[in-house]
Amino acid sequence: MWFFNKMCMSKARLDSKTVVITEASGGIGKETARDLYARGARVILACRNMEKTNEAVEDIKSNPPSWMRKDEYKNNVGELAIYFLDLRSFKNVKDCAKNLLTNEAAIHILINNAGVAASPYEKTEDGNETTLQVNHLGHFLLTLLLLPKMQSSSSSCRIVNVSSFTYIFADIDFDDINMEKSYALLGSYVQSKLANILFTKELARQLKEANIHGINIYSIHPGLIPTEITRHTSNTLFRGASFCYNTCTGLFFKNAEQGAQTTVYCSVDEKTANETGLYYSQTIVSTPKNCGMYPVVFCIWNQKKILPRF
Repeated sequence: MWFFNKMCMSKARLDSKTVVITEASGGIGKETARDLYARGARVILACRNMEKTNEAVEDIKSNPPSWMRKDEYKNNVGELAIYFLDLRSFKNVKDCAKNLLTNEAAIHILINNAGVAASPYEKTEDGNETTLQVNHLGHFLLTLLLLPKMQSSSSSCRIVNVSSFTYIFADIDFDDINMEKSYALLGSYVQSKLANILFTKELARQLKEANIHGINIYSIHPGLIPTEITRHTSNTLFRGASFCYNTCTGLFFKNAEQGAQTTVYCSVDEKTANETGLYYSQTIVSTPKNCGMYPVVFCIWNQKKILPRF
């Protein structure tokens, strides 16, 4: 319920810090951008719909987060920038990463926020099921391409992977990872969310093993929120499904700003600076229930079979 929602209480500033947020044109991505912009960060909105993203930028500039007064907002904010990113295309992911590496002096925080759910079955130009590629494989590739820049940017960088509590329903069939034999609308979503958590755990482990310090990785459950991630459900589940979901979540669970709080917490809070590889819900560390049954290493090395050489 909304009255149990926890807000990030950290007053940390992000002056001189650069943040990349995927699909920050709406929902919790936009509210995360608003919060970090208010803290003085240079916030990069890496999105697919440029018109919608430009509108989001204007909204963020005009309206502060609920914890800041409007007069204070105008004098203490950072910068906003837009990059084109289409996670459905590995080529575009690499182009976006190249532009970021070329144009940005540093990257301190990467927030892999973009997601789709309950979309009709289709494959990307790279031959992967769309939900798997947008929610996980595209972010996997983007993260690895930006890691060297982050490593050279600061001794305290963070990567936040937006997952979901629905991972508990996931069943990854490694012999049919693209669900060609039996596609399930919600099954494709939950397996991608489990993959987000496994990727977080494994990347943290491998960075430690390689003696690379100063890059902390987190996976988070934002809560039930009315966002556009359900936009396909009225066509794929039943008429009015998106309206029903957004109405119920808006009334009884969280709004977009509340849903962004765990992402913000893992991005700025002083306590989380000493944590990595963990899963968070309601700004609290939670233990993933069934992740141990899957080979975590899948989320790094087996993707050589799926991802192009880079």
